[in-house]
Amino acid sequence: MHRTIRATVLLAVTGLAVAACGSSTDNKPAAGGKVTITVTGQPPKTQEVERKLFDQDVAEFEAAHPDIDIEPHEGFMDPKTFSAKLAGGQLEDVYYVYFTDPANIIARRQAADITDQVKNFPVVQQLQQPLLDIFKDKAGKLYGLPTANYSMGLLYNRALFTKAGLDPDKPPATWDEVRADARKIAGLGNDTVGFADLSKNNQGGWHMVTWAYAMGSQIARQDGDKWTADFNNAKVKSALQLLKDMRWTDNTMGAKQLLEATDVQQMMGSGKLGMYLAAPDNVPVLVKQFNGRYEDYGVAAMPGGQGTLLGGEGYMINPKASPEKIKAGLTWITWKYLNPDRIETQIKQYAGEKQPIGLPAIPTPDIWTGDVKAKQTSLKTQYANVPEKNFQSYLDGNTKLKGNLEPPNAQQIYAVLDGVMQAVLTNKDANIDQLLTDAEGKVNSALAQVK
Repeated sequence: MHRTIRATVLLAVTGLAVAACGSSTDNKPAAGGKVTITVTGQPPKTQEVERKLFDQDVAEFEAAHPDIDIEPHEGFMDPKTFSAKLAGGQLEDVYYVYFTDPANIIARRQAADITDQVKNFPVVQQLQQPLLDIFKDKAGKLYGLPTANYSMGLLYNRALFTKAGLDPDKPPATWDEVRADARKIAGLGNDTVGFADLSKNNQGGWHMVTWAYAMGSQIARQDGDKWTADFNNAKVKSALQLLKDMRWTDNTMGAKQLLEATDVQQMMGSGKLGMYLAAPDNVPVLVKQFNGRYEDYGVAAMPGGQGTLLGGEGYMINPKASPEKIKAGLTWITWKYLNPDRIETQIKQYAGEKQPIGLPAIPTPDIWTGDVKAKQTSLKTQYANVPEKNFQSYLDGNTKLKGNLEPPNAQQIYAVLDGVMQAVLTNKDANIDQLLTDAEGKVNSALAQVK
């Protein structure tokens, strides 16, 4: 949950792939002049549709590129095992990363420099420059490519808005409006919760970072090579005070706390929750796993008009890869994930599997500029099978918000900030000033490890 919900939930899947990973140190072309590359990103078998489409893409790619064999591995990115896999020759040739990973990977020289080879792939020039910059070092050399991004917003239950006498086409745009709407929704009774938030398994810390950005604050600032905590301020205090007031004064957040993503998704899917902070990729989860309906949900831009958390994913290449493997890897990445000519094909594939078309960034990512972006928007509207208008305020609002990446050593920081969120939501007498002061020291210790 660079992270998206996917990024947190699928972390557990990564370990399943380790035993199956082959060595990437053998850089000799396969028999017949073929180059074989191992790649991560294959969905687990439990995600039947996604796995089916991925495997179909592998077969289609190999047919179109007979000199390249793809050996797919399940799993995504597990920072705990990454360095060991690289040192042991078990890291794939093409590997998945979250936006929080490239800076440290580049600093440790754990990715191949693709600056020269990427010049042979002009499609890269059509990607959003800030996303490409995530994969560059200070000298401007490129070490990876972004393949998807997201920004956090306010996911809300349109059906509950209507029941509470609120206009579902005018979601709250300020935090005062969020608080007022939460009161009305909670007032429906029958254990209905107006607003919920996360507070454990690092997800609370992730959301606290989202709150900080929404209020116009940072979490950490960089001076030269040094990072320092930058959240013990009035802006973040106001966010925590708002949460505290909604929890204890308004009683609109429910008595059950220490929630994580699946908890709020279940509440929303069952029609018992009005709002929570999330990216649009939560909506299919609500429908597929918790019996929700697409027409009952909307996503608005982060209230307040200040900022939001920007996350995403991409792919980098093993530093031990030969030039032939680097070329093959870039061919795969650009064909599979960054191919304007396949946008319509991908949309049709998803539509054929009765997957949602019309949600932001699904099934094709919002990473393009210019003509490609216009083409993508037009095609999604043409094939839309969910109400696009439910998400228009998210798209419109995001054009005015400052997007902020997650801080370095994000997971360590999230673990610290979990405690702050837990205290505010479970202790009526929690001292916000003291909580932030204590967390500041611990976060500075985590930031001191950033190289």
